[in-house]
Amino acid sequence: MKLIAYIMKTLWGHRARTMLTVAGSAVALFVFCFIQSIQEGMNDLKQRQEARGSLIVFQANKFCPATSHLPQDYDQQISKFAGVKDVIPIQVFTNNCRASLDVVVFYGVPPKKLRAARDFEFISGNWNEFETHQDAAIVGQSVANRRKIKVGDKFSIGDLSVNVAGIYRSENPAEENYIYSHLEFLQRRQGANLVGTVTQLEVILAPGTDPTQVSTAIDERYRKGPVETNTRAKGVFQAKSLGDLSQLIEMAHYLGLACVGLVLALVATTTLMSVEDRIQEHAVLRTLGFSGFKVFTLVLAESTFLSIAGGTLGVGTALVVLKLSSLSVGAEAVTVAFIPSLHLAWVGMLLACVTGICAGIIPASYASRAEIVPALRNV
Repeated sequence: MKLIAYIMKTLWGHRARTMLTVAGSAVALFVFCFIQSIQEGMNDLKQRQEARGSLIVFQANKFCPATSHLPQDYDQQISKFAGVKDVIPIQVFTNNCRASLDVVVFYGVPPKKLRAARDFEFISGNWNEFETHQDAAIVGQSVANRRKIKVGDKFSIGDLSVNVAGIYRSENPAEENYIYSHLEFLQRRQGANLVGTVTQLEVILAPGTDPTQVSTAIDERYRKGPVETNTRAKGVFQAKSLGDLSQLIEMAHYLGLACVGLVLALVATTTLMSVEDRIQEHAVLRTLGFSGFKVFTLVLAESTFLSIAGGTLGVGTALVVLKLSSLSVGAEAVTVAFIPSLHLAWVGMLLACVTGICAGIIPASYASRAEIVPALRNV
């Protein structure tokens, strides 16, 4: 306790420098957590889709939903393939095919097939209200939070309007960024020429089925028309749809490392300045019986405390902001959720602790090895 009190007194004696260092560390770790949360969202998306074992059938060489049009009767044909459990026709509408932090994605799906394929838990509203009204829609809670949508509201994007029949949550965070409406409603609202066509087909495979074999069989079947297909595992399809955004998310890892480096530099500089200012104080402690190791420990504790204080502030603020904002990023009608997890909190705090220790080693070594007599001459 005496050690903690001494450290607090020392840091408070240079409170402007201390607060600037803590604030700088907090900002760096705040950015680090944001970057890691989107990477966790990307990894979670891929792992869930790979585990689920479903395929997406798309029009060949078409990736934006505005340009992909498959005959809807493909679903009946593909459902007869060996290993196929079910086929879900999907009409997609989005307000933006390009990368954006606020993409709104509508999926038009037959209600009964949607209910069988998705394990949604309703926060408000219910399935029956959705199934019995053609212009009804159910909204993921992340979209609802961002757009302030409630059950009973009429929600509009451009000339598309739906009545909100329910707000749902899902074990898959990415699913909470979609709005599901009736297939026929979305086809008609987008123009009569889309009736009988769909954007894509989701193929649910039976357990033990080889996805590669089925996807190859589907593409071979429609290679010569009437509309050529491109079939991929759902996780692969979504990663491809995200395109450059996916690569940017991967590259952001290096920005996260740069943030850690910034914390290291800030804490090391502040600790070294503190040691320089208090070299005489450390010499007095040595004359009072403090060993070089105790002085080393004292300085190391100061740097670690600074880093942990900044980490607590930065990581805590990031988790709260991420939780309340329900942020996601998307492109080509595929979204990735920012996931604020306990794992992310542990990683952030562990990095703060390790960075503080590493930043304090050189200043602590300098303080513990300083010559006592020369340091006391200027007292």
